[in-house]
Amino acid sequence: MTFGPGPLSPALKALIGANVAVFVVQWACQISGLPDLAWTFGLMPSAVVRLHLWQLATYMFLHASITHILFNMLALWMFGTELERVWGTRYFLKFYFVTGIGAGLLTVLVSFIPGALTAQLRDVIVIGASGAIFGLLLAYGLYFPDRPIYMYLVFPIPAKYFVMIMGALAFFSGNNGVANVTHLGGLLVGYLYLKSARLRPLEEAKYWYLRWKMNRTRKKFGVYSGGRENDWNRRVH
Repeated sequence: MTFGPGPLSPALKALIGANVAVFVVQWACQISGLPDLAWTFGLMPSAVVRLHLWQLATYMFLHASITHILFNMLALWMFGTELERVWGTRYFLKFYFVTGIGAGLLTVLVSFIPGALTAQLRDVIVIGASGAIFGLLLAYGLYFPDRPIYMYLVFPIPAKYFVMIMGALAFFSGNNGVANVTHLGGLLVGYLYLKSARLRPLEEAKYWYLRWKMNRTRKKFGVYSGGRENDWNRRVH
């Protein structure tokens, strides 16, 4: 039995490095009395409709605290490493940014639905990679539904149920802030993006051909994912 998905893959090195670098700049601005980067690069729905469109991407690299970035980067490593191995770096990065930007765009759209509850979300600043992280979590649950995830490091839960629990928590706590809408947006965009692959037969065929080649190479060189044939015992997170 092994814990964790293994060493950092190429895309994760770049993404985690970028997030940490931006967080250091944020921290430097705070201690030096300079304006907080979140005001310019965080996602504010009312600013996005005023054509501050860069916020749909830049908000993903800002974080509010060490705990915030620590848990997001930990989740990125836990769920992203194996997905990048399966998809390849190019597709992984595309999925990451599509879900992150898509979650931000849905957040903006929801904030402008008529109503008192949504109106108060228009001037709230959203920061963090959680939209893309929730997209990765959804993908992990679809690709490895029976892989155990230790919730609170104690309770082993199959990945498919873990995704449902996290989605439900985000939904029922949605009145606590616009960030929960972003979490749900990441889940929704991730699901639609993966399902839309069935409408692109050429890309789907390339994926399965690449996967077949990888499995063939693993057998040739005696490479195994770890554990036994039963997926529950291979890797735990």
